[in-house]
Amino acid sequence: MPQYLISVWHDAEYEMDFSTPEAQARVAQVGAFNSDLEQAGAWVFAGGLRPASSATVVRSTDGDVSMTDGPYAETKEQMGGFWIIAAADLDAAACAGPVEVRPMEGA
Repeated sequence: MPQYLISVWHDAEYEMDFSTPEAQARVAQVGAFNSDLEQAGAWVFAGGLRPASSATVVRSTDGDVSMTDGPYAETKEQMGGFWIIAAADLDAAACAGPVEVRPMEGA
């Protein structure tokens, strides 16, 4: 079965206040989407990410390791979370919001 990465993107400054009704509705939508994926046998793995400001870029060159604070890409948008799903086609990726869907290499 093909596997896909479904990624959710936000503005770089995006932070969700989980105490708001909007955030609670989003959490419920994600929970329902996860349940639908699990019931369909499509759910492989998923995770939310901390803000891009918490990222560290790690580079290794000739055995020397260097680290730089901040995200690798300097863009307005940053990935906020993702799913890995196994599905026959992209229809399984439909959820309440725009997402980027990419087929996994070799899957």
